[in-house]
Amino acid sequence: MILCLVGTKLFGIEVINYTDVLELFIRFTFNFVVTTAIIRHLYYAATRRKDYLFTYILLSTTIFLLIFMLESVKMKIGFALGLFAIFGIIRYRTNPIPIKEMTYLFVVIGLSVINAMSSKKISYAELLLVNLIIITIIFLLEKVWLLKHETSKVILFEKIELIKPERQKELISDLEERTGIKISRVEIGKINFLKDTARVKIFYFESDQINHFEDEDFYADDDS
Repeated sequence: MILCLVGTKLFGIEVINYTDVLELFIRFTFNFVVTTAIIRHLYYAATRRKDYLFTYILLSTTIFLLIFMLESVKMKIGFALGLFAIFGIIRYRTNPIPIKEMTYLFVVIGLSVINAMSSKKISYAELLLVNLIIITIIFLLEKVWLLKHETSKVILFEKIELIKPERQKELISDLEERTGIKISRVEIGKINFLKDTARVKIFYFESDQINHFEDEDFYADDDS
């Protein structure tokens, strides 16, 4: 039945083209394996953030298929770069993306564009080498050079007199006593003098710790 459809056209469009279908399957599988390796085994292993895990995989899949299908109809490279730029500056209205997550977003989009737009002038060996270079660099940064992953939490702090620069040691000591966490550094965020409270962001090294707080809470208005 399927063989009978080869070469058949419906409304001027070919029903089945085995060459194109096979190319799509191979290139999509290759892109999916590469991005999954980066997202699941490098990014997630370091951050444990499932929300971005979901976003990166779907974004990579959508961008790859979008550009691959448009490239099939002779999409100009300028339009592809325009799409790349648009997706690259995405910021969710309620959840601004931290710099590290933005970097991974850039990598995921970049690889998807490269893998989707590679022409017959680029060999599979070159394409594989490009992907391996990116994976290797990320692996070195996450696993070799950056041995410790710094985690952060945002705390609503009421001892506002301790946020002065000259009393930083007292501030850290008080926070360590309350939280039981060995703190490496702190940052002072929004200060509310009417309620005598301040948002304090504490940083500590714990690679397997899930960050339960979103970055926008650090600078958001205190409604409590």
